[in-house]
Amino acid sequence: MGLTMSWSSVLKGLLAVCIFTHLSVSSVESYSCKNEECYNNRCNPIPRTCESSKGCFHLEQKFEAPKGTISGGFASQPASLRLEKKGCSKDECTELAFSATMGNRQMFRYEQRCCYSEQCNNESKRVPPPSSQPNGVECPACYSNNGTCNTVSLKCTGAETECIEVIGRDFISRSVIQGMGCATETACSLRNMTVMEHVKIDTYCFSSSPPLRPISSVLTSLFLMRALL
Repeated sequence: MGLTMSWSSVLKGLLAVCIFTHLSVSSVESYSCKNEECYNNRCNPIPRTCESSKGCFHLEQKFEAPKGTISGGFASQPASLRLEKKGCSKDECTELAFSATMGNRQMFRYEQRCCYSEQCNNESKRVPPPSSQPNGVECPACYSNNGTCNTVSLKCTGAETECIEVIGRDFISRSVIQGMGCATETACSLRNMTVMEHVKIDTYCFSSSPPLRPISSVLTSLFLMRALL
């Protein structure tokens, strides 16, 4: 009798856990997000939606340079590249905004915003242009895809108060990109991050003096990685 009651209690407990789990999963709110991709303001012909319970995102990336000077992984491209994506987060949505200005005045801006309600990413909110007000910081700057990055001094502006080194690899052109310049603090210590859909970057911030780690050794490693692809 005691054993029968014990098993009965166990089964009731398991049933209660199952019901609670089902109710918890069912109570997770889902909503639709706008799902769209635009390249230089040319968007998908038919806007779509997707369902999410982890957030809608709106990602905008912009790469700018004086006319005719874009090089490296962006060779033979217009002087301004803009990529805008909206959709559903597969994992928990993470907001991130940063900007960097490198040699030859090549500028990159990145901003991802998250929201959590029906069609909340529907509106387009352009990333505001960076401030041109000098902030007193001066950094070595260069931009190259040929392994030689000859630095010049660059006066930083606005919120770009960090000196940065960027090492990137373009999976389409298979070129290695090297840059130095000014950046926001949020651009520091990015690892294996994909930008503009096909470029993987690592970033390192340092004081106004160049980093002690030789850039050439990093490039050598990246060339070896490229050779193994």
